[in-house]
Amino acid sequence: MNPEIKRRGLMLVLSSPSGAGKTTLSRMLLESDPGIALSVSATTRAKRANEVEGRDYFFVTPDEFETWVKKDAFLEHASVFDHRYGTPKSPVTDALVSGRDVLFDIDWQGTQQLKERAREDLVSVFILPPSHGELERRLKTRALDSDDIVARRMAKAADEISHWPEYDYVIVNDDLDPAHAKVVSILNAERLKRVRQIGLSDFVRDLIAGG
Repeated sequence: MNPEIKRRGLMLVLSSPSGAGKTTLSRMLLESDPGIALSVSATTRAKRANEVEGRDYFFVTPDEFETWVKKDAFLEHASVFDHRYGTPKSPVTDALVSGRDVLFDIDWQGTQQLKERAREDLVSVFILPPSHGELERRLKTRALDSDDIVARRMAKAADEISHWPEYDYVIVNDDLDPAHAKVVSILNAERLKRVRQIGLSDFVRDLIAGG
């Protein structure tokens, strides 16, 4: 891109029912593209053994979370399986203004709120599993949840999948590498959109004038 033309950052959302692969695809994208950073959410759920405070989530109490809500400190927030999740506003806003992209691993509720607050900055991608049976297999083999939670996630999957038409792009994740390549293609194309190129009008005007 011409040095006189800067770019406003974008918010890339990956959503899916639990087990369809959004978290794995998010990790692959972060590893392959240094130009995008993960938005770290706040949550009221307990920290898992392999998770790090401030890297995976900000772990807060329900009272602390409610205080943030009252201060309008979240871009979006939602309740999922008896816990609350929210995206702190300030770090995302600062990143977009400086031209950095932010990745969101959130559900359809959060995506709707982002759409209401910042539609022009938002690029949303919904990840579908290749089949109902494969989704259940992935949930069971990752061994993160009890059988009861797996059953609840499967029961909720149909409702989550029903929101696919609300997204800009839809990818069926039957194979991780091709699915990752599609996400990369979407991100690269969206970065080139005219509306995100700051200073483009001045550049073209000077170009026409022979400057």
